[in-house]
Amino acid sequence: MTFDAVLLVPLAAAFIAGVVRGFTGFGSALIFVPVVSAAFSPQLAAPVFLVIDFVLTLPLLIGALSLVSWSTVLPAALGAMVMAPVGAYVLANGDPLTLRWAITAIVVALLLLMMSGWRYHGEPHGVASVGVGASAGFLGGISQASGPPVIAYWISGPYSTAVVRANLICFFSVISLSSFTAYFWNGLFSWEVGELVLIVTPVYAAALYLGARMFRKSGIRTYRGLAYAAIALAALIGMPVFDGVFG
Repeated sequence: MTFDAVLLVPLAAAFIAGVVRGFTGFGSALIFVPVVSAAFSPQLAAPVFLVIDFVLTLPLLIGALSLVSWSTVLPAALGAMVMAPVGAYVLANGDPLTLRWAITAIVVALLLLMMSGWRYHGEPHGVASVGVGASAGFLGGISQASGPPVIAYWISGPYSTAVVRANLICFFSVISLSSFTAYFWNGLFSWEVGELVLIVTPVYAAALYLGARMFRKSGIRTYRGLAYAAIALAALIGMPVFDGVFG
């Protein structure tokens, strides 16, 4: 892959996604995947994001292990690991244009879910955890947008903020390993994926750091508003109907 103007798209997407991830703790896949899918393809965007996000957020796992509630994370992870290969199969074998529309629809639906303030108000238990994890695993397999279902589920439960954060970190780490296996099995890792990973990783890393610094100086309304706006813009840019406008 030689450097040309089109590479500015994943670089810009990685920067915005990294800032949002560092700023809010979620939403980066909802930005990176649809935008890079528009410039290249979903089959390239999803595995690139999987690699950079897993590697650069792995250090967070060490601190989370002492706080995580495995009684709800493990059932959710089990459901996710069952459904992630299904999503990866759809990604590997689907028509790129159809997948782009599907990813855009998923991004919009999840954005509306997060903006609505809906929360699961029951006590987290095994069956509910498996179901939420299964939906997250399928979304992760097809688009790496696995966060909102489990975020909405755990944030409304009896857990402290620290435990919710630890649950999310451990859950994402486990299902990322499952996604790696599913993507490899379906032939989604290629030299082009590796080359793009090397190009965007430094930008994503710097943006994660910048977003985290910004968060410490901002209020909750500001960070939510900026995250939602960035995700909405990414969904708009990723729509195939605007290919002629955004190039």
